[in-house]
Amino acid sequence: MMAKDDLLREASQALEQAGIEDARREARLLLCWATGRDLGGLLSLDGVDDVQQIRFADALTRRLNREPLAFITGETGFWTLELETARDTLIPRADSEALIEALLDIHPDRDAPLSILDLGTGTGCLLLAALSEYPQATGVGVDLSPRAAALARRNSLRTGLGPRSVFFAGSWAEALNARFDIVLSNPPYIETGDLSDLMPEVVRYEPARALDGGPDGLEAYRILCAALPDLLVPGGHAIFEMGIGQIDDVSALGVQNGLRDVGRRKDLGGVERALVLHLPA
Repeated sequence: MMAKDDLLREASQALEQAGIEDARREARLLLCWATGRDLGGLLSLDGVDDVQQIRFADALTRRLNREPLAFITGETGFWTLELETARDTLIPRADSEALIEALLDIHPDRDAPLSILDLGTGTGCLLLAALSEYPQATGVGVDLSPRAAALARRNSLRTGLGPRSVFFAGSWAEALNARFDIVLSNPPYIETGDLSDLMPEVVRYEPARALDGGPDGLEAYRILCAALPDLLVPGGHAIFEMGIGQIDDVSALGVQNGLRDVGRRKDLGGVERALVLHLPA
């Protein structure tokens, strides 16, 4: 057995030297995973046995190589859900919760029987979070990657939302012949030339296809905005995530395709992260 505090101290120092922010918290989370405890349970942990030490050392090595914590543990939280993660998709981020907040703003009636489409669904986080707030809603999630679509399906079962959701692989909306009340999307929006400047956790481990938005970062939005008039019911809304400084450009693309900019929502960092576009009835 080895003392918990000794392990945490050594791990925190190593993580800090590797340039990882909030090293103490990261060390605690890795030890939680290695011992099968939550942060509260970690407080009462007296010692770490040999098997747990090996598991912790392996996890620490991976994190020192800048592998994201969510890929080491295989799960992460989003909204009120705990979701499986894998390298086939982006890791859900708190910034994206601004889209769910925007949806709640425009549809305060939680009993509304909404039909929701999530394009580029990844883990399924946006669609599943929306369905968790609207118990009468149903939804479809589409991702270019079959492995991502399969992951989203597993998350729908994990969260108990499988009966109200369908996931499949496809290129944006090409395979769809239906209209929806709501279209959600967090498309690739990083300019191609900026990809190499992202954090090592992102560049080395997350899929480039889910990040690369073309030379100006707007490639996916051009496709999506052109498709919206055929995807939304009259009076429907699309809610997009975007990067810093992109919201006016995406709004203009929506207007060019007959939609109106009816709302914007900032993330916790104060960035205008979610844009709401409305298709007039």
